[in-house]
Amino acid sequence: MPYAWIWLPTGLLLLLYGGHLLVENAKAIASLLGMSERLIGLTIVSIGTSLPELVTGIVAVRKKQADIAIGNIVGSNIFNGFLVLGISATIRPIPVTALTDVYVHLLAAALLFVLIFRGAGRQIDRVEGGFLLFLYGLYMTSLLLGIG
Repeated sequence: MPYAWIWLPTGLLLLLYGGHLLVENAKAIASLLGMSERLIGLTIVSIGTSLPELVTGIVAVRKKQADIAIGNIVGSNIFNGFLVLGISATIRPIPVTALTDVYVHLLAAALLFVLIFRGAGRQIDRVEGGFLLFLYGLYMTSLLLGIG
């Protein structure tokens, strides 16, 4: 327990510093490559910050703990949508200029709802998982090609 009192604040400070480095370097990469900060945020930054969730989801599913995998994804979206966005907006108002991305997010949430609650199985099978991967690839391609 004494180590927890040392590692917790140390971890929080390192997390703040890492977040600062991520934002500053993402902006630098965006300007160096001539890409918008929005594009960098929707690709490199979002993938980088979601990798721990991906690993957690894979480990949970492999251990037959599907509730943890789904809870991780849904909980993360709720946390990001309400707490992170809420705290950020109370510090400084956030203009929403890319409504396409908001619509894609709403579509993804609605699609997950349909996939989970259709039929008696209440599961997302391999075909549906492949379809979700295809849609993600389509979205990433549209971002990289400047469509949307």
